[in-house]
Amino acid sequence: MADEVLAAELEAEQAFVDRVYVQLKRSARNAQALATEGYGRGALGHEGGLVERDAMVFQAARRIAQLDAAHEGLVFGRLDLLPELDPEPRYIGRIGLRDDDRDSLLIDWRAPAAAVFYQATAAEPHSVVRRRVLRCSGPQVVGVEDELLDSEVETDLPIVGEGALMAQLSRARDRSMHSIVATIQAEQDRAIRAPAKGVVAISGGPGTGKTVVALHRAAYLLYTDRRRYETGGVLVVGPSGVFMRYIERVLPSLGETAVALRSLGEVVGGLRATRHDEPAAAAVKGSRRMAELMRRTARQQAPGSPKEYRVFWRDDVIHLDRGALGKLRRQLMGQGQRNRQLPRVASALLDVMWRQVRGERGRERGREAFDDDMLSSEAFVDFALSWWPPLAAPEVLAWLRDPEFLARVGEGVVTPEEQRLLVESWQAGDLSVEDVPLVDELRYALGDVPDRVRDEDHELDDFLGGDLQELTTAAEREFGSGRVWQPPTHRIDDDGYAHVLVDEAQDLTPMQWRMVGRRGRAATWTIVGDAAQSSWPVPAESASARAAAIEGKDLHEFHLSTNYRNSSEIYDHAAAYAERVGLDADLPTAVRSTGVSPRVVAVGEDEAATLRAELATLAGQVGGTIGIVVPVARRAEVSTWLASWPERADDAPHATTPTAAGDDRGVVLTGIDTKGLEFDGIVVLDPAAIEAESPTGRATLYVVLTRATQLLTLIR
Repeated sequence: MADEVLAAELEAEQAFVDRVYVQLKRSARNAQALATEGYGRGALGHEGGLVERDAMVFQAARRIAQLDAAHEGLVFGRLDLLPELDPEPRYIGRIGLRDDDRDSLLIDWRAPAAAVFYQATAAEPHSVVRRRVLRCSGPQVVGVEDELLDSEVETDLPIVGEGALMAQLSRARDRSMHSIVATIQAEQDRAIRAPAKGVVAISGGPGTGKTVVALHRAAYLLYTDRRRYETGGVLVVGPSGVFMRYIERVLPSLGETAVALRSLGEVVGGLRATRHDEPAAAAVKGSRRMAELMRRTARQQAPGSPKEYRVFWRDDVIHLDRGALGKLRRQLMGQGQRNRQLPRVASALLDVMWRQVRGERGRERGREAFDDDMLSSEAFVDFALSWWPPLAAPEVLAWLRDPEFLARVGEGVVTPEEQRLLVESWQAGDLSVEDVPLVDELRYALGDVPDRVRDEDHELDDFLGGDLQELTTAAEREFGSGRVWQPPTHRIDDDGYAHVLVDEAQDLTPMQWRMVGRRGRAATWTIVGDAAQSSWPVPAESASARAAAIEGKDLHEFHLSTNYRNSSEIYDHAAAYAERVGLDADLPTAVRSTGVSPRVVAVGEDEAATLRAELATLAGQVGGTIGIVVPVARRAEVSTWLASWPERADDAPHATTPTAAGDDRGVVLTGIDTKGLEFDGIVVLDPAAIEAESPTGRATLYVVLTRATQLLTLIR
């Protein structure tokens, strides 16, 4: 009988879903027709037609993108309310759709009418009798999960399924984070729908859904105030490229694509860093003191630039010595950012030089003739450009590779030992993730190079040609094509966003908070984190930098208390570790049990063989992703072990053995790499080494222990 009821319910829901997909196709055709009409407006031959074309094509393209993104899990919820309130069921989906009569067919999950889908509970049903979650594979309904929320109402509605949330929690993971839009819980929904103004801070222990709640909040804000957030932009900042790839599908699956997802190594436009410095060097680069070091560096004379200039004009020898040039440099620096002074440099030099003209012939010719002669002199132009060259921030950061230069500007800011660590780290050549905030600090200290000389500086036209390209051409003569300054990929003035979302916020260094804070001065914010998982060794310094980044904004705090990721057996093990090593951890309640405790395995004589055997066992027991977590220094070694291993577990002949290459189920990671990720199974090799590899190693190992949803194995 139960099977017959389920079959009948599936058939009824399939009929509705089919109807929705028919309407989806119509909407797509209508959007395409709008685009076609828009292109036609562009052929009218007047400016109004072009404006209409751009507006229509933009709106059509946005709608088409939204419709394309909504296909998977388009319809996921149904509400049956009290009959006297609404006799018809309400269906909830990833986007809103209307039928041909303009009546609501599908309610967007972000709309106020859908809020009750997440907020209703058995204690407070909000007039909801039954809440149903539809599980779909593409357009096919494959299951339904019901909750009877108001048991006092007389109803003949059938109740089927085992609970949508628990079904979602027990499914196998893949390489991407998925939307929880069908299973958002009440405490999560309150954070998602919090007031837009100010800062929403979401805290909670591992597995409480902080990240995915924050992403759903971004989608909710775009829905409620699209003009503001789509025009100003939404910036999502995460700890690593691995993490950003993991979450990149969530927002498009919710119908939102107007979002910039950037790891901490990609926040500054035009830069992409993936390498991390050793912990000791990273701790120095992240410190607030580096802001002063960058400020001092930006004010230094460019290494290799001329210290004096001498020219004979008429009857006078004009000499700009070190003292005169130093005084002039300080005057220009006092007027604002260094690169912004470029249009004034030639004029300022000429002022100083003209005061040395004493001869009668020179005075008779006058200042205008003097300026003309100097500005037409290749020697003077080359001197001016080499004395005050346009500077790019990465180039200036490279000055600090010189130990003598660093010792001079770093006196009183960084110790000799810290200077050694910095110089050593910069010998690698490429930028590290920790270098990116330093480059950003220099960008703001240096300023952008003006695109054009201002009108009042017309006398410099022969020098700059009124065009930045001619300036860089002259610079190329001085420095050679290999060193010519390259214009920034975007302007400093374009760094502001309408909303900034920071995930794993507890890990941001003070310098990273300064970098992110610049992009959110006029923004609303969502900040997500758990202090116990912090990898920054000086929490108070980071907290101060965070407060400065969001200064003056209203703060709305939300705490998530339920662990949906880990089985209770796994989280009990992790929580016991946190208490044993003295972490002040927020310990959420794990709601799911598998009956399988974590395994602790002693390493055999052959460490590689032990790891392979444990992976084979794990691969036969879980159907989704597997993480192999190792100390930083051993990642390459372990990857080699697994890349060359073709065997399969004898007791699991159909299991895919995870390897470092060629298998999309398993991946070798360091402890820091696991931030924000989750796997069906985790194998931790040498946890004591992970704990010992940095001052915050205990917090890192705690993070690692909370990444598994089903099975956890530790090889000691």
